Amino acid sequence: MYCRFGSNTLVALLPTHSHQSQASRVQLPSRELGERTVSLSHNREIMGFFSFLGRVLFASLFILSAWQMFTEFGGDGGPAAKEIAPKLAIVQKFVTSKLGEGGPKIDVKHFVGASIALKGLGGLLFVFGSSIGAYLLLYYLVYTTPLLYDFYNYHYGEPEFFVLLQEFLQCIALFGALLFFLGMKDSIRRQQLQRKTFKTKTS
Repeated sequence: MYCRFGSNTLVALLPTHSHQSQASRVQLPSRELGERTVSLSHNREIMGFFSFLGRVLFASLFILSAWQMFTEFGGDGGPAAKEIAPKLAIVQKFVTSKLGEGGPKIDVKHFVGASIALKGLGGLLFVFGSSIGAYLLLYYLVYTTPLLYDFYNYHYGEPEFFVLLQEFLQCIALFGALLFFLGMKDSIRRQQLQRKTFKTKTS
């Protein structure tokens, strides 16, 4: 024999704790969502801090070097100019042989000044996450690394070969890190654009 009850009768027959459990089931997802939102926000703040700290530590290599070169610049370009002058003379000789006496003249002081500007400005902009700063540092590495660390001008087995090769590879590693930064920054920008596009379509 089947007993038929109305919906109100069924609700009245349920124990009170079942109503509470249903209410808690409804409220549980919202609580979990709030907790997850707070947790994600906290994690983003932590990762943002470590990201900023990493950029500061990375850029300090260039900023401190630029500051040292600036304080020692003087009237002749300082020790950096004396170190670079012989290598620039080789480059100048090569340019002259290809373009003649009317070719561009490379001034050592200008070369050092450009290096200071690129390292200093690029490092400061990079600290704040600027892509322009990363590009300035990349440009500095491109035109100075082959010139300063010319291991290819020495024979394998000579002490200078290994010292210069190590410095050259370190600069290549810095170059790769800057490329990674630019790639990640572009990837994050694309993800944000896709999210905005998705929200626009759904709304």
